[in-house]
Amino acid sequence: MKAVRVHAYGKEPSLDEVDEPKVTGPFDVLVEIGAAGLCRTDLHVIEGQWADIQNPQLPYVLGHENAGWVREVGSAVHNVAPGDAVIAHPLVTCGLCIPCRLGDDSHCEDAVFPGLNVDGGMSDLLLTNARAIVKLEANLQPIQVAALADAGLTAYHAVRKAQRLLTPGTHVVVIGSGGLGHIAIQALAATTPATITVVDRSEPALELARSVGSHHTVNAAEGSEKLLREVQDITEGGAHVVLDFVGEHSTPEQGTAMVRNRGSYSCVGYGGELRIPTIELVSREIEVVGNLVGTYKDLVELMALTAQGKVTLETTTYPLSAVNDAIHDLESGNLVGRGILVPGS
Repeated sequence: MKAVRVHAYGKEPSLDEVDEPKVTGPFDVLVEIGAAGLCRTDLHVIEGQWADIQNPQLPYVLGHENAGWVREVGSAVHNVAPGDAVIAHPLVTCGLCIPCRLGDDSHCEDAVFPGLNVDGGMSDLLLTNARAIVKLEANLQPIQVAALADAGLTAYHAVRKAQRLLTPGTHVVVIGSGGLGHIAIQALAATTPATITVVDRSEPALELARSVGSHHTVNAAEGSEKLLREVQDITEGGAHVVLDFVGEHSTPEQGTAMVRNRGSYSCVGYGGELRIPTIELVSREIEVVGNLVGTYKDLVELMALTAQGKVTLETTTYPLSAVNDAIHDLESGNLVGRGILVPGS
């Protein structure tokens, strides 16, 4: 089968011919990939940023946002059958550790992470297990939802954690209306009564934000001081929650400055650092929240919202063979929404 593999960090991945994975365990699920999302995390993987954290053995197959159709299942699998359209949670978890038993499966103590430490889904086939698979409603196709397996799931997870603070009359600011941000805007509009303000440096991204549910937009390219004044005016003194989908350059500093006293700065993007005097944390009673990928339950809820038409993806599709074109478009900022790789196209 065809597969996109990383052979060396800092170098472009290549499209290789590799052996097909086989079902060997009772809970195995073999998925014929219909679509695989391209994520900024894939760029960080290629750069080697995850090497010491995930310790993969090179070469291995990229792709942690995967959807397709079940081809074959192990003897103990009863939740899906061959032919079912499915989306795969990015983690393959054990189900036995304390985090799994608490429903915190994204912190499983014995998980593997296809696309980060074992072979992923930028290929014709993906081997995963029954705990990771969500069957799609009849009105959904893999190409519509693949990027929701991580980008959407992470965005939804951050929104779910913020919901307790977003009561009627509150304000939420979303920094970054890209692949994750535009999903979070829809999830906020669908599940909270908060007024949504979106900050981005790109006018096309702000237009996308307006089209999916933002009440206000602010162009960050006009300078930090003007940005903060506008946000303060719109939010009447500061946001109750700031969701930062950039997490680098000046956004952590700006994000914490946008939060009102007793508010929450919730960071999803990464690559930068957050510096804040401890006296400010104490005197303003603000909280700082980190967000990893969501849980299996989060993915089930997100698929329900998607099937109801309340969450949709802005995407650009590429054949699997054009993976490096897609990567270059993402790196250069020419990709609006999410890049989707389609095997066999």
